Amino acid sequence: MEITDVRVSIRDEEKLKAFVTITFDDCFVVRGLKIIEGSEGLFVAMPSRRKRDGSFQDIAHPIHSDMRNRMEDQILDEYHAELARGGEVESRTG
Repeated sequence: MEITDVRVSIRDEEKLKAFVTITFDDCFVVRGLKIIEGSEGLFVAMPSRRKRDGSFQDIAHPIHSDMRNRMEDQILDEYHAELARGGEVESRTG
């Protein structure tokens, strides 16, 4: 399975740095990934939903660590490239 497209939407928030949409094999899209600033640096959070008990459960995620690493590397590379291009920052209003 190849990652064929990564789209990054930069955010101007303290911990949430971007939303990400990733495409596999030009035929399967996953939306709602997040780039988060954690205590040990940036990481990619998979799309998730809040359960009744307040915890979160991933909706979609890689099964193997090598795929997770490939995804995270490519997503963070695109995030840094978007920042270097001066990507437009979308801030949450309200």
